[in-house]
Amino acid sequence: MRQMAVPLLTTVSFQALVSMAALTVPVIAPAAAADLGISPGYAGLFIALVYGASMASSVASGDLVRRIGAVRVSQICLLFCALGLGLTTWGTIPAFVGGALLVGVGYGPITPASSHILVRSTPRHLMSLVFSLKQTGVPIGGALAGAVAPSLVLLGGWRAAVLVVGAACVLTSALAQPVRRRFDDDIEPQRRIGHQGVLRSLGMVLGVPALRRLAGCSFFYSAVQLCLVTFLVTYLTGDLGLSLVQAGLMLAVAQVAGIFGRVAWGALADRGGRPLSVLAWLGCAMAAAAIATALLSAAWPYAMIAFVCALYGASAIGWNGVYLAEVARQAPSGQAVEATGGVLFFTFFGVLVGPPLFAMMVEGGAGYALTFGLLAVPTLGCALLLFAADARRDREAG
Repeated sequence: MRQMAVPLLTTVSFQALVSMAALTVPVIAPAAAADLGISPGYAGLFIALVYGASMASSVASGDLVRRIGAVRVSQICLLFCALGLGLTTWGTIPAFVGGALLVGVGYGPITPASSHILVRSTPRHLMSLVFSLKQTGVPIGGALAGAVAPSLVLLGGWRAAVLVVGAACVLTSALAQPVRRRFDDDIEPQRRIGHQGVLRSLGMVLGVPALRRLAGCSFFYSAVQLCLVTFLVTYLTGDLGLSLVQAGLMLAVAQVAGIFGRVAWGALADRGGRPLSVLAWLGCAMAAAAIATALLSAAWPYAMIAFVCALYGASAIGWNGVYLAEVARQAPSGQAVEATGGVLFFTFFGVLVGPPLFAMMVEGGAGYALTFGLLAVPTLGCALLLFAADARRDREAG
């Protein structure tokens, strides 16, 4: 395990910093909006632009990683995030749009690059656990943004808060330089970078049934995950009458459960050797949690509401590591970075599409409770698909 510690800590750090960068502007949005005289609702547009740019940059990351190395790509991604954050301090709508796009360009390739690093240093039987540990960087980054950015706003204003997070990205990029020689020893300086790499990544995902199945399920799983994070607080305050502090605590419960869930599901998938089955059961858990969320009532004990939020978080936020490890396993030999970039195109697409569709249904009269309940349908369908694929794999092995 010791030989995996450095690559794991390196990739967790990369993931946490880009996640923190992506969420800092939405976190400080109320302060920035009040200063600039714009609606805090622009925070939703910021996140949409971040993930839209991430779709493009993730699927284009394969050739870039091959040419200059996974660590170098990650360093450049951190600098793009810092540049994007710095641009937002201009305080204009075009600056926020440009900043979001730059942060998204930096966010997208981090996971493919990390997969390229980890797949070379991780024994196959530990991949789900190690990839899940790496993916804890996402909620860690979100927690850091939520805990640090508001305090920085109080100390120096929203621009100072954004610049400090950008500086942290630059510092992390610089601190990664000593490990580059170790992990970027497989570069191909003559590798050409162009649209052919994008087509190869997408073609690989669409052409390999196992990858195509994982990409499709990740579209729905990621949509459900972002709907939970985006709308839980509004639902709990508006429909159940919880205070903003109480609802925020419930979201924190979900996030913490997601962190522990990522590690637990990764260990379970490795121990049992059935990652598809674990992903399928997580789909069932998401469906059950979605229905339970729809049935929440102000008359329920506070502890019961917290339990439902924890179940939702552990499943809807906890699936990513097992999924990415299985993508790396199913990728053609030596092509984990291309496969990861390709499937993430569909994962980020789910993030981009899910919350707006959820909001449209709520505004159309369905309400939060029913819309949360309807999220059970696609996750349960994905679970059945994954159970069938796992059973088919058993028959073929036997």
